[in-house]
Amino acid sequence: MAETLNIIIPMAGFGTRMRPHTWSKPKPLVSVAGKAILGHVLDSFQSAPHAEQAEIVFIVGYLGEQVEAYMASQHPDIKAHFVEQRELLGQSHALAQARKYLEGPTLIVFVDTLIDADYSFLAKEDADAVIWVKAVDDPRRFGVVDVGDDGLVRGLIEKPDSMENNLAIVGIYYFKKGEDLLASIDEQIANHVQSKNEFFLADAIDMMLKKGLRLRAKNVEQWLDAGLPETVLESNRLLLAQGSANSGTVQLGVGNTISEAVFIHPDAQIEDSIIGAGVTISAGCVIKNSEISDSILEKDAKVENSKLKASIIGERCQVIDFEGQLYIGDDSRISGS
Repeated sequence: MAETLNIIIPMAGFGTRMRPHTWSKPKPLVSVAGKAILGHVLDSFQSAPHAEQAEIVFIVGYLGEQVEAYMASQHPDIKAHFVEQRELLGQSHALAQARKYLEGPTLIVFVDTLIDADYSFLAKEDADAVIWVKAVDDPRRFGVVDVGDDGLVRGLIEKPDSMENNLAIVGIYYFKKGEDLLASIDEQIANHVQSKNEFFLADAIDMMLKKGLRLRAKNVEQWLDAGLPETVLESNRLLLAQGSANSGTVQLGVGNTISEAVFIHPDAQIEDSIIGAGVTISAGCVIKNSEISDSILEKDAKVENSKLKASIIGERCQVIDFEGQLYIGDDSRISGS
């Protein structure tokens, strides 16, 4: 693959399944294991061929300016472009907004997908396109692929009735020629090929398969979902267990009991508290006389005299004298007294 890789990341949705956290920030900027979800996705591209030359296109919508600010502050060396999707008419419609970048080698990554990614093989990929899949126990909740004996995809099936095709589509696609995908999307939209009143990418790909597209299924061992509060917490827990923890490098005061599988920002203040496994504590957090496990605390959150489990606490929140589980958005205050 000699040409520069274009990476397109659609993220224009409202993130309604992650509310209240997404009232004030885009879902990709929610913290998981010490950094934004988007940060983990960007890290995965380091294995892609010519990654240092790749251009990344963000298809943004609601609160998209926060994504621009994040990229400018956290990843200033990445050549980033921003395209707005003003009407949420589906995945294919989103990609159509980035038409000037759908050319040559193109990687499409939906941002709530975290996988054990190694994209280096793309340099020698023979197929016209690649779709990433994961074997699941119950495929009826997912879009799946029907794969032939040659390893090539024969068709895509949305939420099948049977269990025979169990390779779920995880939300990552590669096309050697992005312009071929764009041509199919334009045909799809012109002919109003929709499912549930949306232009789904699966329909555009099915049209390409009927015209001879050689699409290979690429299996992944780990697929972390960052689309729901409970799955975000699960992803946080797994990433911390697999190497994102930093508890051994952070200096904390006396009176604390800290698990190994945690991420604690050096700016955080923790006093007389127990921090159990699976906890992310962001910059500026203050925790006093509390017990926290399996939770995410965003920047500048304050927790006192509380016991939290399986919680996501937004930026600048205050939690005082509370015991239980909380999903609270930025600038909230909870008091049990």
